[in-house]
Formats: sequence, structure tokens, C-alpha cells
Amino acid sequence: MISLARPHRHDVLLAALGLFGGLVLWALGLYIQGERTFVAPWVSLLPLAVVSGLELVRRTAPQTALVIGTLALVADQFTVGNLATVLMFTDLMYAAVLYGTPSAARRIPVTTFLITVGITIGFLAWFRNPQALLIGLVTAMVSFLPAITGVSVRNHRDAAEAARLRADQTALLAEMDRTQAVTAERTRMARELHDMVANHLSAIAIHSTAALSIDDPDTSRDALGVIRENSVDGLAEMRRLIGLLRTGGGALEPAASPTLASLDALVEQTRTSAAPSGLSCAFEDTRGERGPLAAPVELAAYRIVQESLTNALKHAAPGPVTVRLGQSGQLLTVEVSSVLGDRPVPRAPGSGAGLVGMRERVALLGGTIEAGPSSAAGGTKIWRVRAELPVEEGASRT
Repeated sequence: MISLARPHRHDVLLAALGLFGGLVLWALGLYIQGERTFVAPWVSLLPLAVVSGLELVRRTAPQTALVIGTLALVADQFTVGNLATVLMFTDLMYAAVLYGTPSAARRIPVTTFLITVGITIGFLAWFRNPQALLIGLVTAMVSFLPAITGVSVRNHRDAAEAARLRADQTALLAEMDRTQAVTAERTRMARELHDMVANHLSAIAIHSTAALSIDDPDTSRDALGVIRENSVDGLAEMRRLIGLLRTGGGALEPAASPTLASLDALVEQTRTSAAPSGLSCAFEDTRGERGPLAAPVELAAYRIVQESLTNALKHAAPGPVTVRLGQSGQLLTVEVSSVLGDRPVPRAPGSGAGLVGMRERVALLGGTIEAGPSSAAGGTKIWRVRAELPVEEGASRT
């Protein structure tokens, strides 16, 4: 069925040039066949006009144009003939393969080949003269060769389109990878910022509350000292992190990652900060004499203890806060327990990020973590965080 869509400008140009060229050949009396006794020369203009009109729909209705064009070409054989009609028919054959359906693109070359072979054999058997082979050659030039040319151009066009789609998919995957990398880096920076600063801010909040609620100069002086110390340390960590974000870390010396050897100092600092809240901190290391572990493992264990102590400062009831380290085979055990408190604590935006960060660190190393209330000896309710980390980076628990 012929489409009513607007013809492409190149098709309009082909139709106009073909019609004009055919009229010039007819006017000059240049025919491709001898005079027909019963057919006037002007009749050859009818197939010419039909084929010229079909050029306008060679893209929108290529198969319909080919069928009608074939009938026009057959009709042209009963007239004096016009070379422009034949040339435009070859273009219709080419367009039917190039712009037609995939099945038509596969079927038309085979059909034209069989037609060429059939005509060659038929005329050779009829004339019994080798010159009949020229008829087969002309048939191939008019039908089979344009079809093969259309197949070649279509294959190159499809290959170029496939390459473009692959390039678009590659660019999309690259963009997705970049987005995932940015998201992962933001998550890591948020986790580091929380772990480095939350402990200092918690100590500042607790001691500022103590200084405001207890009207004692010595207590206020001690509280202000702790506040100043944590403020300075927190600002130093913030400046270092902001510097890394601004420069990408290329112009700064890498900061030393906290290790298990630093836990004594961390627990001591927490003990000082927790004294006004009635908390007592203790550290137990049952690993014995062991060498250093992989840096990511020690950093994760340190951050888990740091976050657990920070949570104890904010939520625990007065009583002992115990940090325990142990190692059995290829597993490092980190446990922090404190008395479960029931005092109301305002929830700030982002509350719960510490537990999320701990779980993320443990998951990256292939370990396990449990955090929640449990019962200790004597029926005391405690809050316990227990993590098991493979002592080798990237190892998973078996």
C-alpha cells in the first residue's frame, strides 16, 4: 500500500531528473528498441511517467513501488522503449532491498537471481545461439545487480547502526559506573565524617550539659577543658577531611589510619568524657602477643569501638562500659557492652547512621555484626555490639 507521507527531497529530485532525461531521449528519437508497427512512439512515455512517479515512494512504499514498476517495465517492452525507464527501475529494485522489510531484503536477491537464470536458459534454448546469453546479462544488470548492491549497502548501514547502539550502551554503562562510584565515595566520606566527628561532638554535648547543670567552678573548668580538647580534635579532623575533598588528596600527606594499638587512648579519652555521666570504661584485650593485622581490618575494628563508645556516651545508663578484643583463628572479635539506659534522648536528623556505618564496614570485609539488647549476669539489661572480622582483608567467613 502506497504511503501518503511527504516524499524525501532526494526522491523528488530523482523523479524529476529521470522524467526530464526520458523526455529528452524521446524527443531526440533515441529508443532502445526498433519501431513498433502497431504502437506509436509516444506510448513509451506512459511507462516512463509511471516509473517516475514511483520514485517518489521508493522509501515509504518500496515493495509496492517495485511491483508496479515491474509491470511498467514489462509494458515498456511492447513500446519503442526508453533508457530512462530502465534506469529508474533499477533504482526501484535497489530501494526495495535497502528500505524494505528484512524478509524482502533476503527474498528479492534470490528471486532476481532465479529469474536471471531462468531467462538465460529459456532464451538460449529458444534461439539456440550463444548471443542469447546477452539477454541474461542484461536481465542481471537490470534486476540482480541492483538487488545485490542494495544488500551490501543495507548490511553496512545495519552494521553502522549496531556500532552506534553499542557506543551508546557503552556510554550509558560508563555513566552508570561513574554514578555508582560517586555514590560509593559519598557513602564512604559520610561514614568517615561521622566516625571522626561524632565522638568529639558527643563529648562536647555531655560536658556542656554538665557545665550548665552543675553550679561548681571546678566542675565547669574541667568540663570546659574537655570541651576545648574535643573541639580542637574535631576541627582538626574536619579540616583534614575538607582538605582532601578540595584537593582530591593529591597534595596532602596521607593521614595515619587508627589501629588497634590506639584503642587504649580512645578508651581513656572516653573514660574522661564519660565520668560526669556515671560511666566507667574498661578495656580487655585477650589476643595476647600478636602482630598487626591488615590496615582495613584494624581501621574497621577501631571505628566500631569508637562508634559504640559514642553511643554509650549518649544513651547508656550509669555503670560499666566494657570493650573486649579477642582473636580465634582467622576471626577478630570486637565486643562493646554497656548498661541499657532508658533516659529520653532527643533524636537528631541522621540518627542511626552510626549503626549503618558499622554494618557497612563489616560487610565490606565479609564479617558479621550483631547490635541490640541482651541480658548479662544478674539479670542486668545491657546493650551489646559484637562484630567478627576476618583478620585478612577481603577474606570471608567459612
